[in-house]
Amino acid sequence: MEGLEVTVLIGLTILVGTLLAPRVRLALPLVLVILGLLLGFVPQLREIQLPPETVLLLFLPVMLFWESLTTSLRSIRRDFRYILPMSTLLVVASAFAVAGIGLLFGMPWETALILGAAVAPPDATAVAALGRLLPTRMFMKLKAESLTNDGTALVLYAIAISLALGGNVTPLSVTMSVLTSYVGGIAAGVVVAALAYLLLRRTSSTIVINVTLLLIPFSAFLLAEIVHASGVLAVVVAGLIVAYVSPRVTTASSRRQVAAAWPFGAFLLNGALFVLIGLEVQFVAHEISAAAIGRLVLITLAVWMTLLIVRYLFQVMNALFQRRNPARPSRGARARSMAVSTVAGMRGAVSLAIALSVPAASATEGEIAGRDEIVFVTAGVILLSLLVQGPLLPAIVRWARFPVDHAEDEEYELAERTISGAALAALDDLALEHGVGQEIRDKVRAEGYQMLEFSNARALAREQAIVDAEAQALDVMLGEPDPLGGGSMSEEAEGDGADAAQTAVRMPDASRIVDDEDGSDGEVRTLQMLATSVDVDVMQRSPLLRHEEHTRLKLALLDRKREVLLGLRRDGTVDDLVVRRISARLDLEQVRLQGIEDYD
Repeated sequence: MEGLEVTVLIGLTILVGTLLAPRVRLALPLVLVILGLLLGFVPQLREIQLPPETVLLLFLPVMLFWESLTTSLRSIRRDFRYILPMSTLLVVASAFAVAGIGLLFGMPWETALILGAAVAPPDATAVAALGRLLPTRMFMKLKAESLTNDGTALVLYAIAISLALGGNVTPLSVTMSVLTSYVGGIAAGVVVAALAYLLLRRTSSTIVINVTLLLIPFSAFLLAEIVHASGVLAVVVAGLIVAYVSPRVTTASSRRQVAAAWPFGAFLLNGALFVLIGLEVQFVAHEISAAAIGRLVLITLAVWMTLLIVRYLFQVMNALFQRRNPARPSRGARARSMAVSTVAGMRGAVSLAIALSVPAASATEGEIAGRDEIVFVTAGVILLSLLVQGPLLPAIVRWARFPVDHAEDEEYELAERTISGAALAALDDLALEHGVGQEIRDKVRAEGYQMLEFSNARALAREQAIVDAEAQALDVMLGEPDPLGGGSMSEEAEGDGADAAQTAVRMPDASRIVDDEDGSDGEVRTLQMLATSVDVDVMQRSPLLRHEEHTRLKLALLDRKREVLLGLRRDGTVDDLVVRRISARLDLEQVRLQGIEDYD
């Protein structure tokens, strides 16, 4: 099929899957894989191949960069002792365990090790697509692990290929490969991020900023490939650095574009990958002889079960070396948490790309036996992880009975109140600095107090809702209603919160003003033209001057809020994800004040 036909077909499949997934109550990746499998029954469609270089050089940098931009640095620092062995030692242990299974089923040692390297790393895109219902901290740990373990798998893959082609592999060469991969990848990511920072701090053009951000992942991957280092690690490091410095070197308009365009692009790439995985499974299944299918299915099931068992046992051993926490959960809770993490470790497109990268025997100096077997088993493991672990994950999470984590909501409310209070405290100084009159100063102060009251009311309403939910759960457990009628307080708090919310959001729009010149009534009425004479100098009309002063003061207050917010992040008081949420709201407010930038 032609490239345009393939593009339209995959796009239509993603559209159908997006419409169908909510109706059948399945996660979108699962629906897309099933649709890909169904399309594979058409012989012409089955010939659509997934070039491994397309995944490794085009799809992967974009998706990894976006996942890095939305990852919590504080979570990585806090759980680094957990993430490091899970992204390195666990990958090695999984690869060798799978290689042992391959040997039991008669695979050559080199072929079995290549298979182990392919299926060892959980995939970041699969985790991001299917792991959203996990607790926030567990999701971030799994996401950080998946972002970095591909580098370890690719090093193992290179070593296994060298062994298969008769190369001389020594402990020294393995050590140098690992060091080059990790140190070189980190260095490449830092260099590219530093160059991007120097460029971004010298421009305020939205187009220039976003083109620079688009080039960062590909440049980092390319530089790492040139020095034979881990391109995956280079992209991740560059993304984490850019995410940290972005609020200081980008504009509100450019950040709004990034927040709109990158998730959509990542969604399309993810969807295309899941569809192509289904097609690839059909292609491989039809390439294998019927006599060998039964044996390969058994190997696939054994490899899949081995990966789950090794992951669980490794977590048990890894827990022995973690820092002791006074608030550590019970042994049963830890076991349930490990079970959830085990099921959540799903394989995806990276594993298939590694398997497809295995050179065919006719294209190499030596001979690599069993390439079709590697691709078949890898595709089967991906399919099992998506179609079995994916639907099973919600049930496992419910079984684990994780306590509800309100930390993110509490940090969000704390940050909102802190930045609002800091802005109000600095209002007079900022008004004096920008030459803003007393009338506008009082108006903005009133708006600030309304926002602060709304934040306080929302926090109180959330806390009351938690208390009411606990009381209701206790009533259900005891089988008797609360004789004191605890719901009245909640309704009153919710009513107060709703009144505060209405007060906070009843702001006049562009066609309405508050007539509070005398400070008497504050009645809202429609703005009308008071004079139409050509002798009136419109530029000297006080509404225009008041609007300019109001805009200048609001922009200055937004800058002050961002400064305080970034200070909270720097001190570790609030998480990077909370900062992203609040920054998005501040950016929207700034774009509303300044208007949308015109592009030529």
